[in-house]
Amino acid sequence: MLKEFKEFAMKGNVLDMAIGVIIGGAFGKIVSSLVSDVLMPPIGLLMGKVDFSSLFIDLSRTSPASLAAAKAAGAPTINYGVFLQSVFDFIIVAFVIFMLVKQVNRFKKETPAAPPPPPPALSNEEKLLTEIRDLLKHRQ
Repeated sequence: MLKEFKEFAMKGNVLDMAIGVIIGGAFGKIVSSLVSDVLMPPIGLLMGKVDFSSLFIDLSRTSPASLAAAKAAGAPTINYGVFLQSVFDFIIVAFVIFMLVKQVNRFKKETPAAPPPPPPALSNEEKLLTEIRDLLKHRQ
């Protein structure tokens, strides 16, 4: 069983998938930083100096001054600003993956279609019947 597992793990597809997961994780961190550190501050500025990461709804009715204060007090909150940032992260990652797959599909060589199989050879009886049919057609 250990030998079978080793053969499975050393196949190209498994190694390719592992490399893809590692690169994908690193890419996810880059996109998260892009969204939270580069895209959201200007969007927040345009929307009236809103810091999306601090937007929340307090469910405890204690009215903490900030999300950090609510978390420190252990108050339950709905952090919709963080959720919006995660949605932007997803949209960017999904778009990049879409573009990558589109380019890979564009460069893939299409395999030529197999030629149709030749018609089956006619037996002597079929050849004779075909000749008789053709002769009868010409007499009419």
